[in-house]
Amino acid sequence: MAHISVDCCSPSPCVSLPGIPLSVLSVPMEDKYKCQQCRQVLRKPVQAMCGHRFCVHCLRLLTSSGPKPCEACRQEEIYEEPMSILNSDQAFPDNAAGREIASLPARCLHQGCTWTGSVKEYEAQHEGVCEYEQVQCEACKNLILRIHRERHADRECEARTLNCKYCKVSFTYNEIKAHDETCVKFPLQCKDCGKKKIPREKFNDHSRSCAKSKTACPFSEVGCKAVIENGKPSDHEQASTMEHLRLLLPMVLSLVHGRADGLPALDWQEDPGCLYRAPEEGAHGGARAAPAAVDLDKKVSALENVVCVLNREVEHNSVTLEAYSHQHRLDQDKMENLGNKVRQLERMLTMRDLQLAETEQLLREMQFCTFDGVFVWKISEFLRRRQDALAGRTPAMFSPAFYSSKYGYKMCLRLYLNGDGTGRGTHLSLFFVVMRGKCDALLKWPFSQKVTLMLLDQNNREHIIDAFRPDVTSTSFQQPISEMNIASGCPLFCPLAKLAGKSSYLRNDTIFIKAIVDLTGL
Repeated sequence: MAHISVDCCSPSPCVSLPGIPLSVLSVPMEDKYKCQQCRQVLRKPVQAMCGHRFCVHCLRLLTSSGPKPCEACRQEEIYEEPMSILNSDQAFPDNAAGREIASLPARCLHQGCTWTGSVKEYEAQHEGVCEYEQVQCEACKNLILRIHRERHADRECEARTLNCKYCKVSFTYNEIKAHDETCVKFPLQCKDCGKKKIPREKFNDHSRSCAKSKTACPFSEVGCKAVIENGKPSDHEQASTMEHLRLLLPMVLSLVHGRADGLPALDWQEDPGCLYRAPEEGAHGGARAAPAAVDLDKKVSALENVVCVLNREVEHNSVTLEAYSHQHRLDQDKMENLGNKVRQLERMLTMRDLQLAETEQLLREMQFCTFDGVFVWKISEFLRRRQDALAGRTPAMFSPAFYSSKYGYKMCLRLYLNGDGTGRGTHLSLFFVVMRGKCDALLKWPFSQKVTLMLLDQNNREHIIDAFRPDVTSTSFQQPISEMNIASGCPLFCPLAKLAGKSSYLRNDTIFIKAIVDLTGL
């Protein structure tokens, strides 16, 4: 008998797995099919020299640090060296047991899954791919059904990665809302001029240059109540020069009177457009001896000098501000023109996107479209779609449109996988829908052609057929005034029980529905 090392077995996804769970078997399991190490159904069975069977994975793990005594031999009190010493080099594949196990009936152990078959089919086709198996999300580490993995990754995972739509930097879902409060590209709206989509990083610059933004007059400290728009500071200053001087005069006079009432006198001297104060030469100098009239003349003269200086400054600032204001208006006009061009381009792009979407929709319709009143509808992923219908997520589905002729009636089918009305929960409900077409004005109304609906037997033996003639008084068959009329058809089209088990109507998770419109008289 040839021996083979377990470590040298050919690579296989199953070699690295322990035994198959006992609950997979549909029949009671015999002890001879049980691994002596993991106590599960043998996977890739090997037989030790003592006759006991192990999974390849379990024996390799058990003898990874060297030969070990067989605990099963000890429990059965048949321990005998060297036969009861487990050694991967002396174990050999038990192909006979493997074939027997592979033929045992199996079922999926995950709740909600209806798969059945053999153990061989379970390992090769279903294990590790069952849509109802709980798998761990790589991002948030939560357990989810494999069937929901894509939806979880796109819409539910708290740790999914999203790109900020403004600055394009990646963040997790938990961080993205907080990021909006600090994103430098986040669009803000100016409350003064109403302009939108101003990036946060440029908002301060906009506030300083916004023509509608208002600030207090620089002379507010002395009582001016005016609030000035950014673009019109010079207008206010030119119009209110005398008002500003009037507000300054009481403050200056109060300083003068304060000196006259006992504070040390000041000697005001003129020096090409500016004033300075000279200190007294003695504690009781000549100011006390000078007549009050002389002091008053000097102070009035000093005030006149102040007014002259202020007038020159106001005039100079007015000219400068006018130049800045003119340049600012030119810049604003240029920015407004650029903004109009950008908005025009955005509108053009939106129109192109709509046209592209309409073209894609038309191509999809043309791909499945027929023009002879006969239409075969292939519905794949039936089990998933049925689960969506049971959960209420997608109770009904529409077929692509088909036509009685190139310029004839436009029609489609509507299918309820969990039934509708009297067929809810017990039958497939299939309905016929008359749609609005481009040539409806040329057609005879109401629609009166016989309609035959079929669920095709994929063995081509016994199709499920239902047919009806339209009730010409029903609104379902009048000329459509909206996109489609109310559906009419068969709420008890096919019992759901006929699709259970190994049904000839359901193969490879796919059913076929056929519609035939009688063209007689058209």
